[in-house]
Amino acid sequence: MCNSYGVTVSWIDYLDGLAAQGLRLSAPDGVPNLEPTESLWPTDRAPILRPGGAPREVELVQMRWGFRPPHAKAGPIINLRSEGRRFTRGRCLVPASWFFEFTGTRSPKSKWRFTRTGAPWFCIAGLWRPAEEAFPESFTLLTLEPGPDVARLHHRQIAILEPAQWADWLDPRVPWETLLAPSPEGSLTAVQIR
Repeated sequence: MCNSYGVTVSWIDYLDGLAAQGLRLSAPDGVPNLEPTESLWPTDRAPILRPGGAPREVELVQMRWGFRPPHAKAGPIINLRSEGRRFTRGRCLVPASWFFEFTGTRSPKSKWRFTRTGAPWFCIAGLWRPAEEAFPESFTLLTLEPGPDVARLHHRQIAILEPAQWADWLDPRVPWETLLAPSPEGSLTAVQIR
């Protein structure tokens, strides 16, 4: 499961990437400070893209990574299995430049960085929730069975969407089963960094 990822996407990158898919970007709280971040960890604030107030509008907001824990001693829900669920509300895109997976049983574990082959950034299918009972707005990443690039290192992978799927994922009327699938072979590049 993904418990760390990086995002170095600029405002212009977002504008250009979304415009190429016929989407218009807005920032309801003003253009945020998008500092490049090499490693985001659970409970960090990170940018997400969610449906805006007009057709084909996407708003960029920053939220806490991880849904409210199910009980006091549990950690935040940072990954959510996509199988057997319905996603009728709260869909979002989580931009990333890379994600990390860890292998081994002893500390320090081997660390692998996965990038999208031939693309500087990509979007992960996610869900967001509004603030509730003193818990801030938050998001989680969806996971599924791994594609061949990830399967050799991990038994699950985050759900990566093709750019042409971004608008459909943000529309809860589009069945998720037509959108979420393991990444095809060769679509991700893995480099061992530790």
